[in-house]
Amino acid sequence: MSSLTPFFAPQIERWSDELLAHGWCVIPSLLTPDIIRSLDKDLAEDFEHTPFCKGGFYGARTKRFGRLLVRSPLARSLVQHPLVLGIVRRVLSPWCDTIQLNLAQALALHPGAPPQLPHRDQDMWRGPVGEMEYLVNVMWPFTRYSKANGATLVWPDSHGLRSILDERPEHELSVELDPGSALVFLGSTLHGAGGNSSDEVRRGAIVSYCLGWLKPYENQWLAYPPQVARRFSPELAALVGYVQHRPNLGNYEGQCPSVLLKQEFPRRLAATDALRPDQERLVAEFVRNQHWPLEAAS
Repeated sequence: MSSLTPFFAPQIERWSDELLAHGWCVIPSLLTPDIIRSLDKDLAEDFEHTPFCKGGFYGARTKRFGRLLVRSPLARSLVQHPLVLGIVRRVLSPWCDTIQLNLAQALALHPGAPPQLPHRDQDMWRGPVGEMEYLVNVMWPFTRYSKANGATLVWPDSHGLRSILDERPEHELSVELDPGSALVFLGSTLHGAGGNSSDEVRRGAIVSYCLGWLKPYENQWLAYPPQVARRFSPELAALVGYVQHRPNLGNYEGQCPSVLLKQEFPRRLAATDALRPDQERLVAEFVRNQHWPLEAAS
């Protein structure tokens, strides 16, 4: 947890409450426009040379690419913003031991792009809906998001139990944003990209966090293999998957996968329990009550 988290505690509480109440919120001035401009500049070549998407969902007039943490060091400012991480942990912690990065993806909506199919990102997993939140999304604009250039459409109060309903809510909102501000919305919130009827390209990034026991949208261990993740801080490495989710999920040879980030480690490892406190107590009591002989009876 970041040392800045206590400083942001009042804001974390305020924005988390708004997010859970309405399914979305806009947090102004999270980063300076200079940082966003520099990040946009770092990704300029990728924006230029990445092919347009294929398929009706991604959109034939849209470009998308991931692995932002290796494309620009400034991407960490988005992924590890302490206020955002505080909100995400507060919202998702009832259902997980640790959160993880679900994706860090840049996108460019070109002129002529039609509106995207309204959808809920939680539907990428086939789990029960209306009972828990699976993820939190953060949309970071690099250019101004306007209704004309396809700003994200959000259906307010369409989240949580309302996501079970078959009918689409009547009223959507085009969320206009300036660089440096961020749109935060739940995985159960109905949303989609608007259509770009302007003559400008709408660029930005979507950073998403999900429950630590889910399979993430972006394969983090391929995006950031050990030789790359060794250059990350321990906190960032954990966020991209180099940490176990108790009990023992995501282990390497029975140990935390962070062992792979060491320059040297034993060729053979001892599988080691990584349990929740309630499981530790259960196992300890079971072991304590055993009277199993140390040697087999003759």
